[in-house]
Amino acid sequence: MSRTALRICPLCEATCGLTLTIEGTRVTQARGDRDDVFSKGFICPKGASFGAVDSDPDRLRTPLVRRDGELCEATWEEAFDAVAAGIRPVVERHGPHSVGVVLGNPNVHTMAGALYPPVLLAGLGTRSVFTASTVDQMPKHVSSGLLFGDANAIPVPDLDHTDHLLLIGANPLESNGSLCTAADFPGKLKALKARGGTLVVIDPRRTRTAKLADRHIAVRPGTDALLLAAMARVLLDEGLADPTPQAQGIEELDAELAEFTPEAVAEACDVEAGVIRTLARDLAAAPTAAVYGRIGSCTVPHGTLASWLVDVLNILTGNLDRPGGVLFPQAATDKTPRPAGPGRGFALGRWHSRVSRHPEAKGELPLSALAEEIDTLTEEGEPVRALIAVAANPVLSAPDGDRLDKALDSLDFMVSVDPYLNETSRHADVVLPPPPPSQSPHHDFAFNTLAVRNQVRYTRPAIPLEPGRMAETEILARLILAVTGMHGADPAAVDQMVIDQTLGKAVKDPHSPVYDGDPRELAGRLTGDTGPERRLDMMLRLGPYGDGFGARPDGLGLEKLLAHPHGIDLGPLQPRLPQPLKTRSGRVELLPGPIAGDLPRLRAALAERPEGLVLVGRRHLRSNNSWMHNVPALTGGSNRCTLHMHPEDAERLGVEDGAAVRVKGAGGEVVAPAEVTDAVRPGVVSLPHGWGHDRPGTRLGHASKNPGVNVNQLLDGRLLDPLSGNAVLNGVPVEVTPASPAECASVTEKLTALT
Repeated sequence: MSRTALRICPLCEATCGLTLTIEGTRVTQARGDRDDVFSKGFICPKGASFGAVDSDPDRLRTPLVRRDGELCEATWEEAFDAVAAGIRPVVERHGPHSVGVVLGNPNVHTMAGALYPPVLLAGLGTRSVFTASTVDQMPKHVSSGLLFGDANAIPVPDLDHTDHLLLIGANPLESNGSLCTAADFPGKLKALKARGGTLVVIDPRRTRTAKLADRHIAVRPGTDALLLAAMARVLLDEGLADPTPQAQGIEELDAELAEFTPEAVAEACDVEAGVIRTLARDLAAAPTAAVYGRIGSCTVPHGTLASWLVDVLNILTGNLDRPGGVLFPQAATDKTPRPAGPGRGFALGRWHSRVSRHPEAKGELPLSALAEEIDTLTEEGEPVRALIAVAANPVLSAPDGDRLDKALDSLDFMVSVDPYLNETSRHADVVLPPPPPSQSPHHDFAFNTLAVRNQVRYTRPAIPLEPGRMAETEILARLILAVTGMHGADPAAVDQMVIDQTLGKAVKDPHSPVYDGDPRELAGRLTGDTGPERRLDMMLRLGPYGDGFGARPDGLGLEKLLAHPHGIDLGPLQPRLPQPLKTRSGRVELLPGPIAGDLPRLRAALAERPEGLVLVGRRHLRSNNSWMHNVPALTGGSNRCTLHMHPEDAERLGVEDGAAVRVKGAGGEVVAPAEVTDAVRPGVVSLPHGWGHDRPGTRLGHASKNPGVNVNQLLDGRLLDPLSGNAVLNGVPVEVTPASPAECASVTEKLTALT
């Protein structure tokens, strides 16, 4: 007997609504929920494969504890006993900073990953924090923090209403969007064109998105900031700027960008000066326009400057905080809005990493520095001796995985929260596996702050927890207790502590709807079957659309949300300035000091020319980083780990299509099959991210049959964007040569087996 259940898809940032068909305790089909207020039935191959992802036989079902060097199945009690016994002595002997915490990308795709890591970090008191942000979007956080005073105040393009959309380093037809949560991004781009709008794509690859564009500019990798600076120069020189009223620092910006004329940057970018001028003029002439940059413009040597210049163009054209331009979303679980006014601002470098003295950004150190923080002794501070990895696989996602692989083996203790025994978790002394997504609740705390339309949705678990499983929320709550000296306490105490602290602050806040209330009485009025649901109810009721615990009877709370299983539409994005600004001036600070301090480095890049080939990454529609290569339905076809090469480069180097090539970078070398294609511009080669599933000791049966190669092994971790600590993953020089006959035969055999 089958039944259906609703579920928000957790497999990418589009957050589409799904309708699951369930037989017994197994998801047998997933289709788009046509009544979902946000996605309206859209679904991609990942969502359609929800059942296969959910029921992957290689998912761990019980905890693993290392005994006599081997990971063995254990009870939950034994696992948390081992965590407490392993972590607490390290903290007590060497201090809190000797415990590192690594948070992977999947944390923002789960309720547990949003609610509990902040409590974990606060409880430990460690500064040794590393996340996937510094191999991805940290430059955007830093530029937003410097411009707006809040690192999480990221304006997103108003896709449904803009007349002109310029994408740089973004391929949403493959990624489904990122730092811009939009279900059916492809449909929105087609709708833009259908209503007479213009789509411009700047990318060294002719991606699926670029093929859809009215204009595609194949810029030289790594020169995004130069191109954007020259566009800003045109706006200023030709009197085309009509800045957002809340901006300050126009004259200073004009002076600092004086040298970045189209003629000055043309050769470095390999884009004609006339083309750059046309890009800027068209942007200014459009009734409304939005510039949107993503990972291709973040993971480059000037990632923060490029991210800053994206918004400089939006500000100079008056399109910041404007319908049809870029706007600040308002999520239902945001904090109670405060009146506009000066804030604390955003600071960088409040502390530094121990070995290379990298400055922190947004409370994090570069993930690229994790290995050296473990394996290098210095006179200053203790090395990282224990590690907590939550939904993280840095052996594949960080540069120089070989070094990190060895460093993890040298730790005193490691615990991993992960459903798989993968390239990183295989080093752990304890592995705590969360249940599959069908057995977990879902609300998008992070992605709703980036959504192109304000809405709120929540789905309870579609399938009850299997016997022997533990909810991910409880796993993380017990982990917090185990590592902070409260092992054995009731895990519900973690949620209650957060509720008490939050309400205790709210009743003292004159701007809160519960000002001067009784926190205990308010806590008693919370609804929900679990601690996490009570926390969600609290956040909704205190939030911008909330009922304020009765102060606004028509407002939101958990009960109202549960009565709308397809979600509640909260309307299109609206202008919100100056309220989101938290700068010390209370204005948009167009030329912050750290940005001005980094511009000389960009001026020096005017004279730089790459010699030989440079490497860029690429995304696959049917995967998300290293997550999904173990699902047969999502591998094969175009989802392959091949090196894209332009025909001119292949002919010059004597490389044939399908032949194995050796790719060498500063961090090492890999052998991969060549795929000769004019989808990349000459001088550029491309390898996808997330592969390299060939290390012993993992339990990834399907992925290990076609492991691919780890592109990040070509990097040694020394190349970082200095302001954000973000790894430089694109535009890095590599050497490509034909591989040996034996290596060619091995690659051919693997490709044949895959086909």
